[in-house]
Amino acid sequence: MNFSGLDLNLLVAMDAIFAERSISRAGERLHLSQSATSGALARLREAFNDPLLVQIGRKMALTPLAEGLVEPVREFLLQAEAILHKNPVFNPATSTRRFRLTMSDYVETVLMTEALPRIQRLAPGISFELLSNADGITDLLERGEIDLAIIPSKYLSPTHPSERLFDDEFTCAVWSGNTKVQGPLSLETYLSMGHIVVRFGKQQQVPTFDEWFVERFGHQRRIEVITTAFNLMPQLLIGTNRIATLHLRLCRFYNQYLPLKLLAPPIEIPRLEECLQWHRSRDRDPGTIWLRTILKSVAQDAANDPKSGDLKTSDRKNGPDRPADAQPSKSRGREGGRVVRAKRSPPRMKA
Repeated sequence: MNFSGLDLNLLVAMDAIFAERSISRAGERLHLSQSATSGALARLREAFNDPLLVQIGRKMALTPLAEGLVEPVREFLLQAEAILHKNPVFNPATSTRRFRLTMSDYVETVLMTEALPRIQRLAPGISFELLSNADGITDLLERGEIDLAIIPSKYLSPTHPSERLFDDEFTCAVWSGNTKVQGPLSLETYLSMGHIVVRFGKQQQVPTFDEWFVERFGHQRRIEVITTAFNLMPQLLIGTNRIATLHLRLCRFYNQYLPLKLLAPPIEIPRLEECLQWHRSRDRDPGTIWLRTILKSVAQDAANDPKSGDLKTSDRKNGPDRPADAQPSKSRGREGGRVVRAKRSPPRMKA
């Protein structure tokens, strides 16, 4: 096979240049100087008889030929990586592999705090890079730059394999000294309180829960604090009369360390489904398969732990502020003694 004298290592440089559209940033990614990266680009231009990367105004852009090469070059490198690392056996006890995962800070807390100690016992040489998925994971997944993504099922890519990891449900949390909640949490009380919410990304997008809530009940929550991390929400409740609607697993984690009171929501909120997803080129990778198995085992153990996981029937009927004879809410909210029904039954919430 003749590649016309092209050094295939140049394709690694090409991939970085295509991704970054910048010589300096591509050099940083490749751990090369700017002059060395410029030299690689010059050789690529000569090999393909095309400028590949050109300046338009103040920005650098790919030529039409380069745009057409982005996907084939990336796929070629992923296949080459799979061939080089093809091993029918993965031995966690001796492996020194480094895994890259993306997830929210919520998943880091409720899953990885349990998974990492177990993995270290089984595979002491393995290391991890945990990346935030606040700005989305599409590019990282499509380029095969991560081993696993842990994301709500709503955001799964249809072009790559995935599987369910765990479910969670939502609860309301307040500071234990909150004076505004004296009995069962009604919809009227819920709407009258100041809320702490989380929003992600550079544009601070509206979270799915808020969209769902307004659509179903026609009410806006009175948002008083917006933060950028789920882990900050329980901490920001302390010393205030505010309320937060959060994942039950996260609330029970922080309830061990903070003076919180958990309340059954006045409405039924669809459950959250977290999933694992990986690039199709890693579908048969023994290391990724092993890691998926461990993470699913940890998630299942947490679900079976009475201190975490799903709300039990007794929690629904007898929350910390719900009398024993109160009935669990269905597709409705309570406003005093009057039932406030949703416009339609809520679907299973996936984000």
